[in-house]
Parts: sequence; structure tokens; C-alpha cells
Amino acid sequence: MDAIEQKPIACCLGANDYRDRVAWIEDLTRRALRQHTRSDLVLDLSYALEAAPDVRTMVEQERICCPFLDFDLIETLDAVNVTIVVPESARESANMLFQPFLGGA
Repeated sequence: MDAIEQKPIACCLGANDYRDRVAWIEDLTRRALRQHTRSDLVLDLSYALEAAPDVRTMVEQERICCPFLDFDLIETLDAVNVTIVVPESARESANMLFQPFLGGA
């Protein structure tokens, strides 16, 4: 048996809360996302610095509701950068999981 505890691949939000959260993230994406790059299961996002409070809130909330995703947040002098990593066990869902963070990009 593997000694590493596997986190369940599931969001803990109810249907209405999930829709509201996705809409909020998509709005933040439209307003503040400046660049993104994706490499397989890793999504790097760069937001406008003025959106820092909202980006921090998003990361805090997403760490709670989707603990199987790995979020790394780094603030620089000119941007707020977030890296999201999807675990290998959720590979088939990666496109869906990344979609709210990309909006129409």
C-alpha cells in the first residue's frame, strides 16, 4: 500500500455554489488575466497586480474546495502569478479543471 495519502478528486461545493464560484473566477479571468501558459498538467497564470486581493482570495478558496489541485501563488512587483498543477490521477479532467481559469483565452 502506498504511504502517500491520495486526495479525492472532487470539489466540495454544491451545485449552486460551484456555478457561482466558476462565474466569479471567469469574471476575474476576463478582468485581470494578462498571460497564461500550459504545459501538460501545469497551468501558469499571470494576473494584473491590481487584482492581487481577488487572486489571493481565489487561491485560498480553491485550495479548500479542490484540495487535490496544487496552487502556488507568487506576487512580484508587476504581477500576481499562479501555478496550478493537476495530479496525474485527474489527467482526463485537466481541460475541464483549467477552463474557468482561462475563460475565453
